Amino acid sequence: MQAIGFLELNSIAKGVEAADAILKTADTDLHFAKMGCPGKFNILFTGEVAAVTASLESGKRVGGHYVVDAVVIPRVHPQVIRAIHQVLEPADTGALGVMEFFSVTAAVYGADSAVKAAQVDLLDLRLGTGIGGKSVVVLCGDVAAVEAAVAAGRSQAETQGLVVACVVIPNPRPAVFDSLM
Repeated sequence: MQAIGFLELNSIAKGVEAADAILKTADTDLHFAKMGCPGKFNILFTGEVAAVTASLESGKRVGGHYVVDAVVIPRVHPQVIRAIHQVLEPADTGALGVMEFFSVTAAVYGADSAVKAAQVDLLDLRLGTGIGGKSVVVLCGDVAAVEAAVAAGRSQAETQGLVVACVVIPNPRPAVFDSLM
């Protein structure tokens, strides 16, 4: 996988149409195209950078004013895809970082920036289903690494007004991890 594309829309019908356009535009592989809360539609696809870029532009054209957010991430960190599909057990619990976003897409690029910025483990990437359309990134590592990762993860989304809150909790109690898993 060279790149991922992520498109978030606030119309389910236009989301389905955009997913079709994405797949017809260039050679890309669909990871998912699904409904989320509150009435959003999220599309994750992969392929070569040029194909993903062309497909995303096509999806954005079809989505029009229903597009909430979109991103192409070349060389996405492997932890991002794993965290989207499953929750991972923490390896180092020196600190816990939680980043909360208004946009599903912001959580994806925030998570990628975070794990590229510091040596942390990405535990979970909740993509706006069942939590009012917000998205949450949960990571852990030593305190300095988690602080650096959270700062990097929030920076791009913050300029667009998509950050709800971000916290770093040094030496969290094991029960906190258990409640998140």
